[in-house]
Amino acid sequence: MTSDTKSVWGLSAAHLVTDLYSPVLPAILPLLIAEQGYSFFLAGLIVTVYNLTSSLVQPLVGWVFDTRGFAVHVGTSVAISAIFISVIGLFNNYHLVLASVAVAALGHAFFHPSALGTVSRLTRDASRGRITSYFVIGGNLGYAIGPICAGVAVGLMGLPGLVILAVPGVAMAAVLRRVLPAPERPENRPAPASSERPAYRAIALLVAASGLRAWAIFGSVAYLPTVLTLRGIDLVTANLLVSGMLIAGVVGQVVGGTLSDRYGRKEYTLVGLVAAVPPFLVFLSTGGILSLIALMIFGFILWSTFAVTVAMAHEIAPGNVGLVSGLMLGLAVGVGGMGVAVTGWIADLTASLPLGLTTIPLAIGLAFPLFLAVPYPWKSLSRG
Repeated sequence: MTSDTKSVWGLSAAHLVTDLYSPVLPAILPLLIAEQGYSFFLAGLIVTVYNLTSSLVQPLVGWVFDTRGFAVHVGTSVAISAIFISVIGLFNNYHLVLASVAVAALGHAFFHPSALGTVSRLTRDASRGRITSYFVIGGNLGYAIGPICAGVAVGLMGLPGLVILAVPGVAMAAVLRRVLPAPERPENRPAPASSERPAYRAIALLVAASGLRAWAIFGSVAYLPTVLTLRGIDLVTANLLVSGMLIAGVVGQVVGGTLSDRYGRKEYTLVGLVAAVPPFLVFLSTGGILSLIALMIFGFILWSTFAVTVAMAHEIAPGNVGLVSGLMLGLAVGVGGMGVAVTGWIADLTASLPLGLTTIPLAIGLAFPLFLAVPYPWKSLSRG
């Protein structure tokens, strides 16, 4: 293992801690709906505010990172997220919940552009998909662990028990402040040639398509615990099953990144989108073990395309890796968060959450032609 790869794994570990708090909100939505009386729309709007706030800040952080070398230490971002997510269970006022969620999202936003920009500069194009997946899976693991932690905390003490989650987050933030340096800054990186212009059309298509895919990803994560509880599964077990889906996605990230290095990023992304739809439809239309197996397959396939498209963005705009990282992990995710509220609105309108979840394969279907239109070279076809 080279020193560069070790650095990527170190940033991946920090990514795990940073993203631990992101999925807490979807995990507690069933309790917020039951105990606070929120509609599906208002509950989904909480997730939307979190994702939208993060999405608006991340591109700005990425741009400042590219141009000024600005970066916020991982420990600071973890502390902000940990504290303001953990106090949500103490609030009975909906507006205070939204305000706390927005501040927590700032902590989440500061980390990604600078850290992912550093990963990009440590990576060669021939292995970019695989190495990028190493960084991304840290966040995926944090996202998978988060629902388990939240489920246990609220299962033991109800919504106020969420404050327990602040303890490991703040403790880890202190450790990170001591053992991790600030994210690498681009001060010594050669400036891009004046003829090098950001590929605006390609990035716009990539971000739009990724936003639709994020709708599918975060819409499923947000409402699956509720769907499973409606099927008679207790909340802790439901969150464990969602975590299982996310862990399947972690494995998918490495598989997808590695295969994209060999066969092409555009090819893998398009095949992955098509292959993700059938297992989700099987999950919605069946029950029992078959339904749960289909859910795991869905998570594996759809999440496996994520790191691949981030690698595509870095190759399309190598001189603006901080900005495109903020767009891909910020703006695109924010668009996906807006989709979560749309899914909830349709569920309210039809009085059927499973019917609302049919928007997820629809979002995947809409993303396909946009990814197809991205002006990115075909690798497999060029061999012919």
